[in-house]
Amino acid sequence: MKYRLFLALVVGVLVSFLILFRVSATPSAPILSATAAAETETSEAPLRELAQKRGIGIGTSVDMGPFWNDANYRKVLAREFKILVPENAWKFEFVHPTRDRYDFSQVETLIKFAQDNNMEVRGHPLVWHYSLPKWINEGNFSRDELIKILETHVKTVVGRYRGQIPTWDVVNEAINRDGSLRDTIWLRNIGPEYIDMAFQWAHEADPQAKLFYGEYMTEEINQKSDGVYTLVSGLLQRGVPINGVGFQSHLGLSYLPRLDSLRKNFDRFNQLGLEVQFTELDMKIQDGKGSLEKRLAEQAKAYRDLLQACLQAKKCTALITWGFTDRYTWIADVTGEVEAPLIFDPSYHRKPAYNAIKELLSSNGNG
Repeated sequence: MKYRLFLALVVGVLVSFLILFRVSATPSAPILSATAAAETETSEAPLRELAQKRGIGIGTSVDMGPFWNDANYRKVLAREFKILVPENAWKFEFVHPTRDRYDFSQVETLIKFAQDNNMEVRGHPLVWHYSLPKWINEGNFSRDELIKILETHVKTVVGRYRGQIPTWDVVNEAINRDGSLRDTIWLRNIGPEYIDMAFQWAHEADPQAKLFYGEYMTEEINQKSDGVYTLVSGLLQRGVPINGVGFQSHLGLSYLPRLDSLRKNFDRFNQLGLEVQFTELDMKIQDGKGSLEKRLAEQAKAYRDLLQACLQAKKCTALITWGFTDRYTWIADVTGEVEAPLIFDPSYHRKPAYNAIKELLSSNGNG
């Protein structure tokens, strides 16, 4: 009887030990990190590694919804990209929703992910006329009050991450198509000097950070890009700290920039001593003609041509796409259009555009 009790006790202990060992040896799925599959996905060099060898950064914007909820989204982010840009989390209405409250929770989750995966986060945007909270739009502030609000916002956001964020988009989309300054709450209530002020405040908050102006429909030399050129030339002449110009480049197959004009445009900004970057690149295909296969091939060629223009420029330092998978794109969210503007399809398969980029980056300067 004693022997049977002893045997049962031994068996019980062994079973408990085996269960405990099995549980503890089973890896739990990381909530906000790249999954293990990212490490075994491919032995081929990812875009971020190839781009670094060519002297540029490769990046993408990040939609925090799928970032939280889609492990494959995080896996591809970690594998392929060096630069991450929060699509919305740093916009005024999200990060500064009331006058006396800031919310950095989403941004700091992304920064932790970037640190864990040897990536960098780009600050975007500090001063813009969209995505403003109601308390700004309906505040009826005096000029002095609005200046103080904007100064506090810029210095608080940039200063919090001093030394952590290498690049900030300081002012976004301040120029009209005809090259004049856009009528915004900042221009109406402060005056054109709000742009100088914003760059100066950002520099004071983090003197080591690179500061960019960002704009769309400026890839070619035209009235709008002339306006940007005049703006940034004036900043430099007045001693205002600025390091580069971001060309957003929301494009489509029916409105691609002429490459000769793009190269000349890049060159004139480089001649000022400024860096140039593609900062929000995507490319609609539904406005193209022919079969889907033909349009995807045209898209691939266009992505390659833009990358080649960047690689050939004196000082083009990054190519950042606005999203990376057709599963999640702002175009569908905003317009309701079914589109395929990015380099991975909705199932995270590499599209011809991805392959074209990778082939050029792998060409050792001969592409």
